Amino acid sequence: MTLVAHLTELRKRVGLSLLFILLGTALAFWWYEHGLGAFIRAPYCGLPEDLRYNDADGDCGLLITDVFGGALIRLKISFIVGIVLSAPFWLFQLWRFITPGLKRNEKLYGVSFVAASSGLFALGAALAYVSLAAGLRLLLGLAGDGVIVALTAQDYIGFVISLLLAFGVSFELPLIAVMLNLVGALSYAALSSARRWIVFLTFVFAAFVTPTQDPFTMLVMAVPMIVLFEGAIQVARVVDKRRARRAAIESFHDLDDDEASPLDAAPSALDGRATQSEPLHSPST
Repeated sequence: MTLVAHLTELRKRVGLSLLFILLGTALAFWWYEHGLGAFIRAPYCGLPEDLRYNDADGDCGLLITDVFGGALIRLKISFIVGIVLSAPFWLFQLWRFITPGLKRNEKLYGVSFVAASSGLFALGAALAYVSLAAGLRLLLGLAGDGVIVALTAQDYIGFVISLLLAFGVSFELPLIAVMLNLVGALSYAALSSARRWIVFLTFVFAAFVTPTQDPFTMLVMAVPMIVLFEGAIQVARVVDKRRARRAAIESFHDLDDDEASPLDAAPSALDGRATQSEPLHSPST
């Protein structure tokens, strides 16, 4: 394809991707009043009454401090959820654009990477949502008695989104280690020797990345990441063993015609028994 043809194909794929994101955003905008908003507010509204804002009827709610605050919050949530909902469609468009330039094994790696990364991101986001209520209870409880806690919608939504993204992205790091090993840039020996540093740096990373900055949320992020990194190390061990066996077989093709191969030419046990039995079958004199 010419450069113009590539740009035309790229424009087509980008246009379709934006269309799917727009449709997902419209669906999320409608969904906001039919369960999505309550789902996002659930960790905050599940806190004890002294740690959240309640109106005159005792119902939980978030504060809006400006005229356009409600509309902007709803649009922001709808756009983010729309990207997530339409991810299979715009990822497929991206895949259709890059597939013609890939080899068969590269296509297999690409499909595996997209599937694994999507699953890990969803796992991290789900874990963040589950731990959100405990983190809020710990942080808001530190305010002590005599303090009325009333979070604004902007602050709470921004906090929730940043926490979900932090967990989702952090769970992708072990997968990157696996992909580097598959392309030969990172060996099992290097990962295994750096295991202690990986554990230490994981805790440091979790301490800085978690928006709550509390020990509970840090442990919730760090412990699963360490388990995933250990899984990545074991995957690298298996891959390197297979790569070493394949290299040992392929290395025979580099030998000269008059050079002996490194194969063991010693007879097997069966050949040895046959050799010893040969005098038994010799003709008698």
